[in-house]
Amino acid sequence: MNGTTSRKRALFERGKKPSSYRRIVTGNVNGKSVVQSDEPMQAYEFKTVPGYEHTLIWVNPTTPDLSIEQRFDRYPGSVVPGPGGTSLHFVTFPPDSVSADPSFDGAAARDEALARLRGLADHFEKEDPGMHKTNTVDYAVVYEGEIWLELDDRETLHLKRGDVVVQNGTRHAWRNRGTKPVTMLFFLNGATA
Repeated sequence: MNGTTSRKRALFERGKKPSSYRRIVTGNVNGKSVVQSDEPMQAYEFKTVPGYEHTLIWVNPTTPDLSIEQRFDRYPGSVVPGPGGTSLHFVTFPPDSVSADPSFDGAAARDEALARLRGLADHFEKEDPGMHKTNTVDYAVVYEGEIWLELDDRETLHLKRGDVVVQNGTRHAWRNRGTKPVTMLFFLNGATA
């Protein structure tokens, strides 16, 4: 292992367990509210981007029908909901220095994102990696750390823990210009354009 890769792996403590989030789902049985499930949701660690994690907590592809039991028991064809649908994600972004490293394989990272982030990664621009636009209204919360939101014409906003961005189907990218990972919580609401 070369020194650059060694330093990169040490930065993200690759030996540690990936993040997990407790997901509690409620439902109705005979007119009474009950716990339908209570389980940890393990983050998916990207193999091609050290320190990048994604956890899909829930998705409703379209407007949910509450007269039937709500389930999320298989990975969806798209993590981006259609009109009336929603999805909830935790994402941990490593510092941008990871993708700037000469050993970084951008093509492999794109392939892995296309497989894991179906319906979202195909909106990432090849000419400007990370920039994307979806037909959603997103509520983006900085859960832990600091990140930079980039809009058109390189307009950039520095965000800190607790800051919230309402993204109205606009072209944007999340840039971690710092030295530590940042975790975001994203709630996507499917819309029409």
